[in-house]
Amino acid sequence: MMILETSIPNMSPKRGKVRDIYDFGDSLLLVSTDRISAFDRVLPTGIADKGKVLNQLSAFWFKTLNVPNHFITADVNEMPLPAGVDKAVFAGRSTLGKKCKIFPVECIVRGYLSGSGWKEYQNSGTVCGIKLPDGLRESDKLPEPIFTPSTKAETGHDENVSFEQAADIVGKDAAEALRKKSLDVFRQGADYALKRGIIIADTKFEFGCLENEILLADEVLTPDSSRFWSAGTYEPGRSQPSLDKQFVRDYLTASGWNKNSPPPELPPDTAAKTRDKYLEALQILTGQKLY
Repeated sequence: MMILETSIPNMSPKRGKVRDIYDFGDSLLLVSTDRISAFDRVLPTGIADKGKVLNQLSAFWFKTLNVPNHFITADVNEMPLPAGVDKAVFAGRSTLGKKCKIFPVECIVRGYLSGSGWKEYQNSGTVCGIKLPDGLRESDKLPEPIFTPSTKAETGHDENVSFEQAADIVGKDAAEALRKKSLDVFRQGADYALKRGIIIADTKFEFGCLENEILLADEVLTPDSSRFWSAGTYEPGRSQPSLDKQFVRDYLTASGWNKNSPPPELPPDTAAKTRDKYLEALQILTGQKLY
């Protein structure tokens, strides 16, 4: 069944673009729904099983990566759900995590030249203000991954900010720590993924603070938060076929939608192909089928 919203009696979740979040005091229940967003808008069409893919893949990364994180369990039977709640609605798409204070910046790492970074580079030779070598092509691997933070907007668009601006928001020491941790986690994940045949071109992380410790939180290296390319078909100098949300973005761009009006429905075949891409990424990266 497709799950676009969840409910627990006597609890009001915070609904993000994709997740419903329930506050259990010292822990949070993050439920990945089948909603999908693009260009900062939630689409009217859901993607079947998408939330389960995001949850299962994030749980895999939390257990695999060597970084302190918020993860407690993805087993619905170990979660403090009230009696009478239909566990089937939450099973496979829910993570119980330590409640931490989330830093108000998106921690973006780019390892390849693509998307908005490629557009900026063509105009100025920079990505988010960071000067890059001349002569790079679309989809080229960068000499080193770069940290390009952005604001976290509750509504509307996130905005790229310089490292100095991020330091003004969270403090210099925290910004330095977030940059170091983001680059470290990206390299760990990218190295692992490449051995499995997937290039992680870029991604975004969220971190929180609990008792003076910085924890990786929310989702990690999923098709929603990352740009996944097949290593077997990678060819710099052009855009790359993707195993991520870019397939939906490309459809919306080609549809003529102006990105200001309500977004259109996705055709059934586009929704089905998107589901297939998410499932393929899960299986390649983890060796697992959908639970």
